[in-house]
Amino acid sequence: MSIKSKIAAFALVALTAAGTVASSTQSAQAKGPGIGFGIAAGVVGAAVVGSAIAANNGYYGYGYRCGWVRQYDGYGNYVGRVRTCNY
Repeated sequence: MSIKSKIAAFALVALTAAGTVASSTQSAQAKGPGIGFGIAAGVVGAAVVGSAIAANNGYYGYGYRCGWVRQYDGYGNYVGRVRTCNY
C-alpha cells in the first residue's frame, strides 16, 4: 500500500468519524461554529498538506534528484515501481 493510499484511507476514516460526531449532536441552534467545525477543518487541512507532501517528487537535496522508476523481473514482466535518487 503506497503512502498516498494510506493518507487517503486515514483522511476518509477521520472524515467519517468527524461526520459521525457532528451528526450525533442535539437539535440545531443558531450559534457560532463549534468543536465539530474545528475538527473538520483540521482533518481537511491535514489531508491537503499530506497529499501535497506525498505527491512531491522534488529534489532530495545537495544535487540529488529523486523519482519513481519502473522495475522488471528477469523475464521482462513489470513488478512495480521503486523510488530512486540520482546525483
